[in-house]
Amino acid sequence: MTLDAGKPNSDYIIDSMELPQAAEKHLEALGMTHGTKISVLNNKSKGTLIVKVRGTRFAMGKGISGNIMVTEA
Repeated sequence: MTLDAGKPNSDYIIDSMELPQAAEKHLEALGMTHGTKISVLNNKSKGTLIVKVRGTRFAMGKGISGNIMVTEA
């Protein structure tokens, strides 16, 4: 499944990212690497997804989260 389909207060494991190289490198610098646990804190209907990765919270749009493949933790 993709990360944008994640439910609030649920944990997932990142399987793969199909993003432009610059965006993927930026997310990797923030700690979002393959196999990392990611928690969905809020999934707003307008498209914003708030996640927590390695103790850091940040938001991303559906354009990015829709290209990150995850499995349930």
